[in-house]
Amino acid sequence: MRREIFGEEHELFREQFRRFVDAEVAPHVEAWNRAGIVPRSAWKRMGEEGYLGANQPEAYGGAGGDFLFDAIVMEELAYARAHALQASLHTDICMPYLTTYGTEAQKQQFLVPAIAGDCLVAIAMTEPGTGSDLANVKTRAIRDGDHYVVDGAKTFISNGQNCDLVIVVAKTDPDKRHDGISLLLVEADTPGFQRGRNLEKIGLKGQDTSELFFEGCRVPAENLLGGEGQGFKMLMEKLQQERLCIGVGSMASVRRSIDDTLAYVKEREAFGQPIAGFQNTQFKLAELATEMEIGQAFVDRLLEAHCRGDEIVSEVSMAKWWCTDLQKKVAAECLQLHGGYGFMSEYPISADYLDAAVQSIYAGTNEIMKVIIARRLGLG
Repeated sequence: MRREIFGEEHELFREQFRRFVDAEVAPHVEAWNRAGIVPRSAWKRMGEEGYLGANQPEAYGGAGGDFLFDAIVMEELAYARAHALQASLHTDICMPYLTTYGTEAQKQQFLVPAIAGDCLVAIAMTEPGTGSDLANVKTRAIRDGDHYVVDGAKTFISNGQNCDLVIVVAKTDPDKRHDGISLLLVEADTPGFQRGRNLEKIGLKGQDTSELFFEGCRVPAENLLGGEGQGFKMLMEKLQQERLCIGVGSMASVRRSIDDTLAYVKEREAFGQPIAGFQNTQFKLAELATEMEIGQAFVDRLLEAHCRGDEIVSEVSMAKWWCTDLQKKVAAECLQLHGGYGFMSEYPISADYLDAAVQSIYAGTNEIMKVIIARRLGLG
């Protein structure tokens, strides 16, 4: 069923990108998952074909399209289970900080090569002792002449091994909470910056997720993003899009799990008939397919609102927790319908089950999403 929010140009782009994924991404997903990282060549190909800048300004090498083009990239990669290629992190979570808050010099130095696939970007928020409470970050960036001296540690940083540039959340005024936070652009070859190990995870195996360390790391003052003390405000402004991205990817993963399970239950037989013939199977998949359509309709409405520039903080918080919880539920129910084979690594539904686990944790836990919603309802 065609989704009304996408026009003819969007659908042509989807067909083009789907062919690219089928030819240059999907055949390598298993190898990337085994390696725990995506080779730079894959990122470069994404940049060469214009898939890292569909929503970015043409002046910097982007295609100047609306956010729906980026949503298509997210959906097709998620449907192909190509979670290792963290295009939405690079393009839709990190790049907007440069586009919106960067100086012209910063855009030329970092945004242009990021769109081309030559400069991979990460954002470092989470710390070993600090998760969703960003106001309590311990990493310090103290001004010393024409530099900031950065000291601290970050963990669970996606693109941590591959990144050329890290947007670091740090306290430039340790005596303040929200107003003491700033964002610094730290190049990976800066002395005092060190990558830790590529962390082993139960899911999302192909994503390089790392510890990052800063010890006397001297960052040029011109690498301050926006104004000093403006970091928390900038983070809050961009989290709307980040959480919407997660909802988009979750719904594409839900669709893939259901599609694969529908095919499996029609082929697999038990007690002399296909599993699809049992009422329990029919009812389970009918329920899941209904919830999928409800979630997709909600996400599509939010995509439309986001493209208009609407403020939808409450709604994306709702979508983030509801869609990721649905993804976990669908993966578990579909694995059950696969029986013992669902527990075998050779069946992709097992990866869906493990990959879904983190969805309710990052970009603000689902519990935090409910706190945000409650506060905006005038509660607490």
